[in-house]
Amino acid sequence: MAPSKTFNLAGLQCSSVIIPNDKLRQRFAEARAGIQLRPNIFGITAMEAAYRYGDEWLDQVHDYLQANLEYLMDFFVKNIKKIGVIKPEGTYLVWLDCRALGMDNMTLRKFMREKAKVGVDDGFLFGPGGEGFERINIACPRTVLEEGLKRIATAVKTL
Repeated sequence: MAPSKTFNLAGLQCSSVIIPNDKLRQRFAEARAGIQLRPNIFGITAMEAAYRYGDEWLDQVHDYLQANLEYLMDFFVKNIKKIGVIKPEGTYLVWLDCRALGMDNMTLRKFMREKAKVGVDDGFLFGPGGEGFERINIACPRTVLEEGLKRIATAVKTL
């Protein structure tokens, strides 16, 4: 387990391993024999604080992300019908189906970066089946999300 994505602590590189199964725990211990793990003291402190005191904050983040997702989905339905949205099941990373734009991978990449001026993750980088898709992060202030979506809409309208 790690608080990295849940509490936005990825840079502190801290996690914990809980293995209830005795045999698996023994195999894990043998596999890491001789490896000295020295966790970052800031990471340990942040992890403890997040798990001990972060419930209310996390509830607020979930509400905020849900509102951002609803905003994004509504925006695409109203403004960018050529791009489909795949509703995520437990993440703040949303897959956009751009195949109706009729672009190959590199053209779509260039279109998003240079025409729309939006930094998204190229779907093809995630393997076969990702071609024609982009992934957008909605864990940001609403104003940033709004600006990015407006840029995509403006760029798509020029096609």
